[in-house]
Amino acid sequence: MNKVFKALADPTRRRVLELLRQGPMSAGELSDQFAFAKPTMSAHFAVLKEADLVEARKDGKQVIYQLRLSVLEDALLGFSKVFGIGDGVRRSTARPHRQESRS
Repeated sequence: MNKVFKALADPTRRRVLELLRQGPMSAGELSDQFAFAKPTMSAHFAVLKEADLVEARKDGKQVIYQLRLSVLEDALLGFSKVFGIGDGVRRSTARPHRQESRS
């Protein structure tokens, strides 16, 4: 889960994932969407691959990236469980109100 959140911490990598929601894209097509040098984009792709958020396959001379949505879903579900989100139980951090007795 740490690798996933490290990957998601960067806005460029989040944008890459948004683009891949539309379908598989080549490294060149993705890189054309950004004003970064190719080595910078390659580093972003490597972080996404290490987090298992994308898969890459060779198609001739091109590398095609595809979103692995199930990995992202699993990480977000795991994160939500840590905080009890979505389990039907509402937890409060507020202290219970104490009533004063009046005699």
